Amino acid sequence: MRARELGLPLIGGTGPDNAITDVPGVAVGYTTLIEGDSVRTGVTAVLPRPRAEVQLPCAAGWHALNGNGEMTGTAWLSETGLLRLPVLITNTHAVGPVHRGVIDWTVRAHPAVAAEWMLPVVAETYDGYLNDINGPWVRPEHAVAAIEAAAPGAVAEGSVGGGTGMICYGFKGGSGTASRLVPYGETVYTVGVFVQANFGARHELTVCGVPVGTRLPADEQRTNLPPGAGSVIAVVATDAPLLPGQCTALARRVPLGLARTGTTGSIFSGDIFLAFSTANKGSFGTGMPTGEPTYEQLHAISWNRIDPFHTAVVQAVEEAVLNALVAGRTMTGRAGHRVPGIPIERLVELVTAR
Repeated sequence: MRARELGLPLIGGTGPDNAITDVPGVAVGYTTLIEGDSVRTGVTAVLPRPRAEVQLPCAAGWHALNGNGEMTGTAWLSETGLLRLPVLITNTHAVGPVHRGVIDWTVRAHPAVAAEWMLPVVAETYDGYLNDINGPWVRPEHAVAAIEAAAPGAVAEGSVGGGTGMICYGFKGGSGTASRLVPYGETVYTVGVFVQANFGARHELTVCGVPVGTRLPADEQRTNLPPGAGSVIAVVATDAPLLPGQCTALARRVPLGLARTGTTGSIFSGDIFLAFSTANKGSFGTGMPTGEPTYEQLHAISWNRIDPFHTAVVQAVEEAVLNALVAGRTMTGRAGHRVPGIPIERLVELVTAR
């Protein structure tokens, strides 16, 4: 069951799978690592384009609400407004091997790209309460496997991939996704969101406008980090033709969707967001310059018509977080630490009783 299927009053029309993969060409893949009593982690891959075309740049932008986290490659994103290659998400101490894994995959799959230079985008959130985060569990081959597993269509949620050991509002969190359809003249575009939700204090949790956090059953609370600590990574995708600055504007709207779920943004949470457009394929130069100078040609949504896309981001982010929570199940991990799944029946009762 997902948040919408529970009858929660979410607004906005979705794509067929209500997922980031509703954007044509976008794919998601996971490597999930659950071993023994203390390994609860993994890797998520989001492919902006199909594997054979993932080297073709997309217009892109990023935004950090709070910088207590990591997303590699953002300096080059700021410089050029372009994203190429898969985007990977993992745990805080596994950024290095996952970064290496993207390079290893690209060397095999796209040797011409590897012959130049690569600045992969790898992001993280902290799973050290449930997972032995200092152990060498995530290796480059796990990143390669996540990329190879990436597929369009329905996306698994909750304790999968990089979201395996994550906690959200004191409940089991993890991976979540949602989408919205945006009419634009005679065309309907899709905005899709993927989140790795690992943020928020229990008392903050708000669902569809109802403050439920203080009214849900008390349970074991983690004590190794302050309330609200963790992090959240969001990836926003659209097939609408956008300029890099417009992608950045979409990324800046992610915090508004998060705020609908109650968070006020802890200083101990790394909240970093990426947005890209798959339109204008082939319009951006790739590789080292050869031959005669050329000009780029592309089209874009008018700035004065972009508000419906902002709305779509806000709505989809809210639903993606709720989907991650609803998909979460009670998990026990490192040192016997236990994180409960959100009590779904009580949640629905609180939200629908008003």
